[in-house]
Amino acid sequence: MTYFMGIDISTTSAKAIIIDDTGNVKAIGSTAQPISQPYPLWSEQNPSDWWDGIIKSIQAALKEANLSGDDIAGIGLTGQMHGLVMLDANGEVLRPSILWNDQRTQEQCDQMTETIGFERLIELTGNRALTGFTAPKILWVRDNEADIYAKCAHILLPKDYIRYQLTGDYATDLAGAAGTSLLNVADRQWSDEVLDALKVPHEWLPTVHEGSQKTGEISSEAASRTGLKVGTPVFGGGGDQAAGAVGMGCVSPNKIGVTVGTSGVVFAPLADYAYEPEGRLHAFCHAVAGQWHFMGVMLSAAGSLQWYRDTLAPNVSFDDLLAEAENVEVGSDGLYFLPYLTGERTPHPDPLARGAFIGLTTRHSRGHMTRAVLEGVAFGLKDSFTLIDAVGLPEKYDVRISGGGAKSPIWQQIIADIFAAPLVNVNTPEAGAFGAALLAATGTGSFASVQAACEATIQTGEVVQPSANVAAYQDLYAVYRDLYPSLQNIFSRL
Repeated sequence: MTYFMGIDISTTSAKAIIIDDTGNVKAIGSTAQPISQPYPLWSEQNPSDWWDGIIKSIQAALKEANLSGDDIAGIGLTGQMHGLVMLDANGEVLRPSILWNDQRTQEQCDQMTETIGFERLIELTGNRALTGFTAPKILWVRDNEADIYAKCAHILLPKDYIRYQLTGDYATDLAGAAGTSLLNVADRQWSDEVLDALKVPHEWLPTVHEGSQKTGEISSEAASRTGLKVGTPVFGGGGDQAAGAVGMGCVSPNKIGVTVGTSGVVFAPLADYAYEPEGRLHAFCHAVAGQWHFMGVMLSAAGSLQWYRDTLAPNVSFDDLLAEAENVEVGSDGLYFLPYLTGERTPHPDPLARGAFIGLTTRHSRGHMTRAVLEGVAFGLKDSFTLIDAVGLPEKYDVRISGGGAKSPIWQQIIADIFAAPLVNVNTPEAGAFGAALLAATGTGSFASVQAACEATIQTGEVVQPSANVAAYQDLYAVYRDLYPSLQNIFSRL
């Protein structure tokens, strides 16, 4: 039996998963990660915490699987996208990493757009300049921490800092690089035009690789810390959503992925590069060589339900809350929830957007509020799905669903009804890390292609069909779409 490891540094945990070449998960190691929000709009983590967590998780996974480092044939990496890690010439971290959900950089986004031009920036990078992306973070450090900026010699994404610790190489994957706003996404290489316009030194950037390409080997120092074998190949992997799409089998244009995690994602693979002219959708490189993808992202999906439970019903289980929501009629009796608790990205790239319950009356119960949260998140996902459909979905496609929020039957049914499409459950634990392991397996030659790896290892489960509520949700969605434009000015005043 051949074994592969997927390593995932997410916002909340550092994980290592071990699978065999039939797709069976042998072990999962996970270590919680702290996060810091020292000022409004800020979100940071210390890269040293990631590395400590990954070491513990690798050791735990090897022990659980009763394997040694000698048994691992290849390693793939995934993790949170967009985060900025700045290193000096000696490879030492200069400051805490500024994360994907940090919102401090609107001024720098405006600078980028003015310097490069709105249409040209989208044409080159596939995206608007957004506060979550890496490039405006670089400019923020330049504008606000000149002493740090002067010492910078290398820029890495979070998972690529782990790659550096494992191999000593400065490298990244194309899916992750596409989220920096510094990549020419069509050409799959760093954009000289953008780098020169922003005066970001080319030599700061790591080399770029496809997801199944080898980027380095486990060093002796990393081997001594983790228990892995010296010389074990490490492969490109992918940003969390691209690797997660591989883990769900969304590796061709007729497989659409929906992820209901802390954030919410609608992921649509593309055979050819395309971009949404207004930049309301992300257009990135896929982790699959020669593919791209559209992606819509809402910043608070299952995170909205987590906040709601922790804040308003901290002693109530999720199961009990959702059971109350099942007894509430479609539309929550006129109550709506806007899930913009940490700003929003798709289709409203607005860091000042705010969450809201709208339509509250004395007849509303906790069950109504819970269902409104579920419906509001589903409407937010529908926004992305609608944009992708307008650009052009295939005539026939599957919608595959994953993520912690996707485990709820009532939430799945609400999403199926609001999307007016069947949802296919994918029985893949830790889809991102699983996908990273599949990319490594492909890179070692165990599979002829990523598609072949997915076909051999990924199993689909229950299909949730839309119910008779589809028509009612179409009317309710029309009201939801009017709420943000009506409140946008109020949000900025707040």
